[in-house]
Amino acid sequence: MTSSRRIVLGACPTTAVARLEEELGIGPVTAQVLVRRGHDDPAAARAWLAADESHPPTAFAGMDAAVALVRRHLAAGSRITIHGDYDVDGVCSTAILVRALRSLAGAAPDRASDGSAEAEGALDRAPHGSAATDGGRVDWYLPSRLEDGYGLRSHTVERLAARGTGLLITADCAITAVDEVAQARAAGIDVLVTDHHAPRADGVLPDAPIVHPAVCGYPYPHLCAAAVAHKLAEALGAPTAAEDLDLVALATVADVVPLTGENRRLVREGLGALRVTRKPGLRALMAVTRCDAPRLDARAVGFRLAPRINAAGRLRRADAGLELALTEDRARAQAVAEELDRVNLERRAVEQRMLFEAEAQVREQPDAIAHVVWSEGWHAGVAGIVASRLAERTHRPAVVIALEGDRGTGSARSIPAFDLLGGLDACGAHLVRHGGHRAAAGLEIERASLEAFRDAFRAHARGVLTDEDLVAAQRVDAIAAGGDVGHALAEELARLEPFGHGNPGVTLLLPAARLADPRPMGEQRQHVRFTVESGGIRAKAVAFSCDGRLPVDADTPADAAVSLELDHWNGTVEPRLVLKHAQPSVPGPIDVVGEPARWLDPGPDAYLTAALAAVASEPAPPRADAPPVLRAAPVDRRDRGVAGTLAALVASGEPVLAVCADVPARLPGLRVRLGGFALTDWAALEDDPALAGAYDHVVAIDPPPLPALVAHATVLAWGTPELHFARQIHEREYRLRDQLATLYRSLRGAGGADGEHLGSLLRGEGTPRSHRLAGRLLRVLAELDVVVCDPASRRVAVPDAPRTDLERSPTYRACDRRLEEGLRWLTERTAAPAARAA
Repeated sequence: MTSSRRIVLGACPTTAVARLEEELGIGPVTAQVLVRRGHDDPAAARAWLAADESHPPTAFAGMDAAVALVRRHLAAGSRITIHGDYDVDGVCSTAILVRALRSLAGAAPDRASDGSAEAEGALDRAPHGSAATDGGRVDWYLPSRLEDGYGLRSHTVERLAARGTGLLITADCAITAVDEVAQARAAGIDVLVTDHHAPRADGVLPDAPIVHPAVCGYPYPHLCAAAVAHKLAEALGAPTAAEDLDLVALATVADVVPLTGENRRLVREGLGALRVTRKPGLRALMAVTRCDAPRLDARAVGFRLAPRINAAGRLRRADAGLELALTEDRARAQAVAEELDRVNLERRAVEQRMLFEAEAQVREQPDAIAHVVWSEGWHAGVAGIVASRLAERTHRPAVVIALEGDRGTGSARSIPAFDLLGGLDACGAHLVRHGGHRAAAGLEIERASLEAFRDAFRAHARGVLTDEDLVAAQRVDAIAAGGDVGHALAEELARLEPFGHGNPGVTLLLPAARLADPRPMGEQRQHVRFTVESGGIRAKAVAFSCDGRLPVDADTPADAAVSLELDHWNGTVEPRLVLKHAQPSVPGPIDVVGEPARWLDPGPDAYLTAALAAVASEPAPPRADAPPVLRAAPVDRRDRGVAGTLAALVASGEPVLAVCADVPARLPGLRVRLGGFALTDWAALEDDPALAGAYDHVVAIDPPPLPALVAHATVLAWGTPELHFARQIHEREYRLRDQLATLYRSLRGAGGADGEHLGSLLRGEGTPRSHRLAGRLLRVLAELDVVVCDPASRRVAVPDAPRTDLERSPTYRACDRRLEEGLRWLTERTAAPAARAA
């Protein structure tokens, strides 16, 4: 929510938005989101919303060989070991395969009494690690993050061989374990590799059957390991496969794979399964974390459930998470869930201490382009979280190294513009080993190399990062008006779920909004509850972790980036905005076009010239009943909010003309809030309809004074305040009686006038009259013979004249008719039905 961000708004052609609205039956805001996210084709957008992409397990090249290998070992009664990983994906993929193979072999459900996450390896913990079956034995091995490190290791292969494993199935690892797989096969162990990580750079693969979405040519290459395990279970015909979609969703969200393509279907269906899961462990974990099961979403999975399973692997061993997924004992499930919750609290305490110490080091390096911090006593299992926090808060690449003795173990996290793995490669001479990808990586380093590595890493960062790269970007998906952000839009945006990596939550921009009535909340008053005022609409909002303060004061128009959610509280459901970022509005220029441009700051001489010309040549004001119809029926955005409607069109890059009731009166207020468009008023457009021809969008920000003028507009954007303003302008222009009396008294009192004095009287005191009004007033007085105009001398004389009836003036009668017609039309205007329903 810092002000040092730049708002990034992608291209969004209005024709593509309108096409999606029409063909998909969605609103303009949701259509903007889809277009900006690349789903501008209606068929593609419809498929995205459906989230039903699915491919058969046989789409993996080599799946038949994998299935045949597993079935052969099941039939032979071999000991089958699932080698997983210590994170959520590794735990869930292990659980899926254990359940699948036990169900196929007819094993009884695991009811372990020993589920301590601190116990020795699972291979040594019968019956938790193994189970006798009618035709086979299935056990598992989960490595320790601190003792084993990631992946299949040589010493593990030795233990498995001694244990008597006949078939080793890897889950979430081993695509790069070429030597270890060869070692296992030499020891008489058959191996099946299931993984989703990147293979070795040299392209060498393990000599074994492989089930891997990218390696095996699967149509969707971004499955996580649990989804790969699920596909294998389906191919085997395991009865548990359909039951374990809850584990697939949990792992897919936790492993931060893209929530696109088939992953969208797996997570959407899996979340549905998780909400009604019969697994005692998952139900216990949801209870411990106070998750509302019927409304469980990807965010709750990512921020409540997954961290507790990960915590065991970070601080101790991951076996507790696996037991949680496998156990059928409710009491044991409750105990394990509570244990995981306690470990997560410990993890958070360790994280906070490390983050505090790491930030202290960062403050000593305020100008560093990349942060490399280290310390004794830091926990290597938490270093990645701390690195992520540093990268997020400073918008710099961050490396956090936990030292123990002469060696350190580090985790690194990056920003979008920096290739982290490339940076570590460039500094590889200072590292013992390293690996990872563009956004996240790990490393080992000798203590003696720390400073040289830090200097080399920063030097590389200086060579590839620009100043713009170091300013965080606030992505915006759609520009919304205040009247848009209600219950209906929140429900419509939910059709884009699940949200996560590759499909982040929707961010809306409310331009020129006001952040009012801030009230700090939270135990430490670190959050703020407030009101967003936009387009005459007030919406409830909250800002989290902002030290109890809003970034923009209530008197300053702000461009506010928000998310929209439905807040469930005390049995009620209300839309609520969550502030992500706000900055003072910095509008672009407004180009005043047509005759109004001459009258932004007119002097007395201009008024005199215009009024005398009106007396000499202006006919009575036309009724304007039938101006040329230039366009199709306009889009109705009434009562939604002028600022959001205008800003969304301006963001398209297409020319926009805003039409108001009176340019001089409107312009000062618009300039401090909005810009990037042209501006004229209805009187100028009535005089010269060709003005509108140069613009793709003609937006009626104030209603026209007569219904026929609506034909000029492509978008109707006014609301109740604009109706009142237009009525005031219309009355000012055509209710002449009092203004005639005022001007006549001034002229008579002066004994007539000429030159600058006459121009000043025509201009009026206080708010200047429009030049058109000045001309009408002088023309009426001339038609009544109460003044005599001499254009040659630029003088108006006031002869003695008897009282007269204003109706004698044709101009007065025409203005009076126009006044009544306009007031009747403006009084009858109501909000659009869609706006009222919202």
